[in-house]
Amino acid sequence: MRRTDRRAGRTAGRTTRRTAVAAALAATLTPAALATAEAGQHLPGAPAPSSGRAALLSVDYRSGTLDSGVPDLTTTHATAADASSVVPAGDDHAVAHKVTLGDPGYVSDGAPRSESATNAVAGGTFRVGDEHRYEFSLLLQDWKTWEPGESQSGDIVFQGKHAGGNLPSFYLMTKRNGIAFRSPTLDLQTAVVDDFRPYLGRWMRFRVEVKWTDDDTGHYRISTRMPGDSGWTARHAYEGVRTFHPKNPTAFGT
Repeated sequence: MRRTDRRAGRTAGRTTRRTAVAAALAATLTPAALATAEAGQHLPGAPAPSSGRAALLSVDYRSGTLDSGVPDLTTTHATAADASSVVPAGDDHAVAHKVTLGDPGYVSDGAPRSESATNAVAGGTFRVGDEHRYEFSLLLQDWKTWEPGESQSGDIVFQGKHAGGNLPSFYLMTKRNGIAFRSPTLDLQTAVVDDFRPYLGRWMRFRVEVKWTDDDTGHYRISTRMPGDSGWTARHAYEGVRTFHPKNPTAFGT
């Protein structure tokens, strides 16, 4: 499970600065099946997931530290001092990831990005047979909106990725002025927020339910809870798909 701010688009002749604050209630990984829940761990002080079951992993930044008090949580490898920082969020905290295109200080692992990742956290990994629910909150702040004629490349804000340099199994990305779900290994893509501009500077919540399989019995189910909504809204579902589908062999993902 990764929360990623990857800035791929730019306008010719100038550097683009974008900031995304992604967290508060941050990312909660919840078992979708009882068998998985029994192996779960609820971190002290973590918010209860909306399913009511104990969370496998909660990254809520209540500690006020970049690792959220979670041992082995990977923070950004970008060298800029403000590439990743903990910021106030209401009465609590959130993590802010920032990228300035064209500035080498915002390059992490060979690309312009800033991210927090659970690749080294046992509760943040997935394997064939797992059924997981991922929930995270996202706030786009100081965000440069897309204008016609600019790059249409998407900027990843959250992803589930196979280990070992493989393609992501799925990710959510800002694309033009909306937010889309995509599975690059299956070539699936759908819009889940048509236009995020009315919600700039406000918290948006996302849920992705995944049945991780290496055959055609898996699923992706995507829901949102936008500002003002009283509950979750189902946006799209892909049923009967091979979700654990790396281009290169691997035993797990994050």
